[in-house]
Amino acid sequence: MDAETTDPRTPHPAIARDDAHSIIPAYLLARLAASDHPGFARASEAARATLAMPRTYRPVRASIDLTVDGDALVVEASPDPDRLVSDAQTRETLPGVPVRREGDGPTGDIAADQAYDGLGETFAFLWDAVERVSLDGAGGALLATVHYGENYDNAFWNGERMVFGDGDGEVFTGFTGSLTVIAHELGHGVIESAGGLVYAGQSGALNESIADVFGVLTEQHARQQTVDEASWLIGAGIFTAAVQGEALRSMSAPGTAYDDDVLGRDPQPAHMRDFVDTTADNGGVHINSGIPNKAFHLAATALGGYAWERAGRIWYLTLTGGAVAPTADFAAFARATLETATREYGEESEEHTAVRAAWVGVGVIDDVAAR
Repeated sequence: MDAETTDPRTPHPAIARDDAHSIIPAYLLARLAASDHPGFARASEAARATLAMPRTYRPVRASIDLTVDGDALVVEASPDPDRLVSDAQTRETLPGVPVRREGDGPTGDIAADQAYDGLGETFAFLWDAVERVSLDGAGGALLATVHYGENYDNAFWNGERMVFGDGDGEVFTGFTGSLTVIAHELGHGVIESAGGLVYAGQSGALNESIADVFGVLTEQHARQQTVDEASWLIGAGIFTAAVQGEALRSMSAPGTAYDDDVLGRDPQPAHMRDFVDTTADNGGVHINSGIPNKAFHLAATALGGYAWERAGRIWYLTLTGGAVAPTADFAAFARATLETATREYGEESEEHTAVRAAWVGVGVIDDVAAR
């Protein structure tokens, strides 16, 4: 395949539209769609169909029930999840037929049950790690639809629910099998509830990166893994054995997740010197997210232990603290994390030192500016 025609920095005719909040970047699907590999005929057709399929994005505001008890303002929220999984039955219509509600036993449908469990693990992480009740912080329902479309090669957050395709079976497997995929997409709901980050350029790459942080932290929390035990992979297991790659992204080593004859090589940079200036991929949101991803990995591994306890807490409090503008670039977010570390742990703390070294390490801020 001619790499020049599928360079992720160059817009592809099939991906001119916004592909916000989907786990598989449009540039990756475009490579697959253009492939004439004899073993991936169904996958190429599925990629073309996935790219052509319209998606309606429905941003919604959280509904919070507030009451007054004397002089106190009370937020009524439950620490238990409220899950509902529906089945699109390979159609492209949402929400589909309800198949499993909160408290119901397993359905026997692997995708439906994996989605239900993934929603629960994400809820458990948010509550246990940062005392957040669901995505909106107020106990909002967790909704998901499985079996969306026929051989649909993606999973996405549409502003109100998770939507999962089953994959084509040649390149992509079903997406419900990856907890990092589920938590990543639900992470977009948390980001929106916190005020949002414009899904373009550096703010969009931060949006993707923070969703990746939610993805790996949820998996690490579910497995009770320390920073040294964790894989730091996003989407491990979504590729079939025919693909030369272990995952969609690597937070510990951006740019190394896959290197395949058909899909090409993982284009993520890990340092600002390799920042990709592009108009494709909404200004490189899935590509340049490798830089803040690596910064989080550096901070978390420097601190050790469970990543959600200190590094994750700093990132979460920064996101939800109101100091990050929707158009924030990497440097603005970096400064905000340093301010959070100072406020929570002190300017001379190990936490502040680790966060500062992480952003310096990826070239977002220099060592003098970080002090």
